[in-house]
Amino acid sequence: MDVLVTPTPTLKGELGALSSKNYTTRYLLVAALAEGTSTIHYPAHSEDSDAMRRCIRDLGAVLEEDETKITITGFGRNPAPVKELDVGNAGAVLRFLMAVTALCPEVTFINRYPDSLGKRPHDDLIESLGQLGVTVEHNQGKLPITIRGGKPRGGKITVSGNVSSQFLSALLFLTPLLEEDSEIEVLHDLKSAIVVGQTLEVLSQAGIVIHASDDLMHYRVPGGQRYEAKTYMVQGDYPGSAAVLAAAAVTQSDVTIHRLEEHSKQGERAIVDVLRMMEVPLTHENGTVHVQGTGRLKAVEFDGDQATDAVLAMVAAAVFAEGTSRFYNVENLRYKECDRITDYLNELRKAGANVEEKQSEIIVHGRPEGVEGGVEINAHYDHRVIMALTVVGLRANKPIRIRDAHHVAKSYPIYFDHLRALGASVEWLEEA
Repeated sequence: MDVLVTPTPTLKGELGALSSKNYTTRYLLVAALAEGTSTIHYPAHSEDSDAMRRCIRDLGAVLEEDETKITITGFGRNPAPVKELDVGNAGAVLRFLMAVTALCPEVTFINRYPDSLGKRPHDDLIESLGQLGVTVEHNQGKLPITIRGGKPRGGKITVSGNVSSQFLSALLFLTPLLEEDSEIEVLHDLKSAIVVGQTLEVLSQAGIVIHASDDLMHYRVPGGQRYEAKTYMVQGDYPGSAAVLAAAAVTQSDVTIHRLEEHSKQGERAIVDVLRMMEVPLTHENGTVHVQGTGRLKAVEFDGDQATDAVLAMVAAAVFAEGTSRFYNVENLRYKECDRITDYLNELRKAGANVEEKQSEIIVHGRPEGVEGGVEINAHYDHRVIMALTVVGLRANKPIRIRDAHHVAKSYPIYFDHLRALGASVEWLEEA
């Protein structure tokens, strides 16, 4: 379905942040890899986290869920010999499970989203799995992908980090379960290193020992480990909240969001720092962010690699800032659900924004007077693009229609409900 975003000058109200998708998917996986029953409080509900639920159930985990928690009895190092898995459009879930299903005789990951996840490359992980003795059949590094494993072996492994940190995280989930010790060396640059920190945090909570170098480029992983059944608490989600905070920043607002930990390891917590740099009036205390927006913003320069999933929201805010903003070191945005540089900026231009791109940069020439709007734009099936374009629509002169906006459910199914609760004028429309 499409959504019509009508200019809304004022936002006001309080929200509880959605639970973190990244932490939920990781907790679901380590609970499945444990022997015994784990409990996860306040798990996220989104297409990505639901994909992980579905797949670990297919692999033999037993899940029971109520309104506030989920209990999972894991399959340990013995997943069920399933023939096919459907990860939907969830790239992280695919990559994590490509490694874990190396413990299975043969599993095929099907391709349900040929225009999105089906276009994303996984060659770096495929090459690393080959070093473990796993045979992978694939379509030039893309889905459908068949894993033929059963008895992966540890040892010395290299993995490229210059496209995605998810390949490294996938190996970190698998290698503790192998009989042999492993050494993992990251080649080239490591993109989104801060997300690897989240993986290491969750593994440590699950009782797994991994010796990581300070620069996160080398790892020693003792073999023969077992995941422990534990109780986990999911924190609030910064990537989704970034769009709501950006919306508050570009309007006249009095918006409060709870459950956003000041010292979270989520790199996207930088949205708060960036909005401060843009001179947006806000406070962040006791897990609560309070924005009293004036609609006036200053341009910024920011290294986006540490906050990948908040960059599009930052760019949306910068569209209305005074001066020229630059978001650099963001090339890995090109390898997401869509090319989040070229595709996103093309849509921003349709709405009237003055933006330009380089291979690893987004440059925004701010228009404090606003943008024209009055157009129909394509979200490219990408939840982050949908949320960010909505921010722009709230400050446009005329309404913006966003095609296929229902794909926001990938990470934030109630995003538009939350915006409506703050007074935003957003309306679902049947596709033309």
